[in-house]
Amino acid sequence: MGFIRNFLAWLSVPLLCMLALPLYILRPFNPDNNRLLAIAMARTGRAILGMKRPLQGSEHMPQDRPVVAIANHQYNDDLFVVGDLVAPRTVTVGKSSLIWLPFFGQVFWLGGNVMLNRAHARKAIAAMQATSDAITRDDKSLWVFVEGTRSKGRGLQKFKKGAFYAAVTTGAPIVMVCTAEYRNKTLGWLGRREPVTIRILPPVETTGLTIEDVPALIARCHKEMSEAIAEIGRA
Repeated sequence: MGFIRNFLAWLSVPLLCMLALPLYILRPFNPDNNRLLAIAMARTGRAILGMKRPLQGSEHMPQDRPVVAIANHQYNDDLFVVGDLVAPRTVTVGKSSLIWLPFFGQVFWLGGNVMLNRAHARKAIAAMQATSDAITRDDKSLWVFVEGTRSKGRGLQKFKKGAFYAAVTTGAPIVMVCTAEYRNKTLGWLGRREPVTIRILPPVETTGLTIEDVPALIARCHKEMSEAIAEIGRA
């Protein structure tokens, strides 16, 4: 039953993208399309999986100014766990190859998200600079799975620097979204997923910081996220 739930949850993703595509076409590159679709995906997926998602610190996600939200990344199912936590007018970063995924790739592109070609470092840097411009010019927020890859529940990995440069160069606060470690386990004969707890930490202000402050900022955020993940995992 757990396999069936998982299959149906992921089947809902292209179906919801297909239903959302007309909205994206009518409002191309409107970043708030992403938030609406992410909410629909997350809540639909959790309902199908039978997953509870206790949330702590929701008041720490600003709704009235651009932010750089960083989150740990464990599995593809993170979409269902954190998708409905994005701030208004949020864009995210993804591989350029995503555009070839039916329906999902098209709405990802039309949502104004940042497409990175990791095989071309200079292009990736240019894309992050464009994201910084979008935060400043268009009042967009940025969501980044800051490890750059899935950890599969093996602890918090080393952070990529791009999100921190974007935050410092724009003065946007960093909001840390911490997901308790989970390993795709199921419970009970119905295959319901274990609860996955989220804790959103208070924003870290970056106004007045410079590029030279980025290494210390990364170290601070990594420490605070590691401690929070460990704490909610023990609860």
